[in-house]
Amino acid sequence: MKWDDIDQQVCSVARSLSVLGERWTLLIIRDAFKGTRRFEGFHRSLGVTRHRLAERLAKLVDEGILTKVAYSQQPERFEYRLTRKGLALYPVLMSLSHWGDQWMSGAEPAPLAYWHSRCAHSTEPQLSCSHCNEPLRPEEVSTKLGPALSAYVDACIERGEPVPADAELPRLVGEKQAKEKDQII
Repeated sequence: MKWDDIDQQVCSVARSLSVLGERWTLLIIRDAFKGTRRFEGFHRSLGVTRHRLAERLAKLVDEGILTKVAYSQQPERFEYRLTRKGLALYPVLMSLSHWGDQWMSGAEPAPLAYWHSRCAHSTEPQLSCSHCNEPLRPEEVSTKLGPALSAYVDACIERGEPVPADAELPRLVGEKQAKEKDQII
């Protein structure tokens, strides 16, 4: 499978990476959360080429993560604002930041501290169970096949075919869905 087709996998991580997996993209979103809104501000902050920045901003707008809002008519100029879909990436950035502080900073202190205004305390991101509110730890969480992957496995069993390993399922189901879509067209 080619990188450009990664969004065809029946996998939430692969689909997310098809939008967010390019190295400048999350940095643009990070800066948007810090209040950067204009092209020149992103360009100054990131040092990315103007062409690459324009491509990434256009993709984020196309994906509904940012929206373009005119701030000048003469000449026509736009700023970029996070949408609800973009704001929903906040936990992703918080988790990446926390991971970077913990594993990538060496002996240096964290570059940023996070402050929770409602309780007036410093905070760190924490994943918790939506049912019991206990912290989620990797050794206590597992995955189960969702409807799309379960249906594929059930079909394999009904046909007497071997069931692929769980790690192969997202790609195989995505390829099957792409073939079916091509046959309809």
